[in-house]
Amino acid sequence: MTEIIFEVREDEVDGGYNAAALGHDIFTEGDTLETLRANVREAVQCHFCDGAPGPIPGMIRLHFVRDEVFAP
Repeated sequence: MTEIIFEVREDEVDGGYNAAALGHDIFTEGDTLETLRANVREAVQCHFCDGAPGPIPGMIRLHFVRDEVFAP
C-alpha cells in the first residue's frame, strides 16, 4: 500500500477536527489542522508498527468532508 486515506470532519460541537482512516481502525483528532496532521502521522506510525499487516504507507491523504444543511 502506498497511500492511506483519512476522512476528516469538523467537530461542530467542540470545534477542531476528527479523522478516520478508510479501511483501517485508525481514529484521531486535533484542535487545529496542524495538530491534526501531526496526530494523523503519529497514529499511522503506531498502527503499522504495532503489528498491522503490510508496510507503512508512503503517503497520507486527508479527504475533507463538509455537510451543509439548509431549509428549502
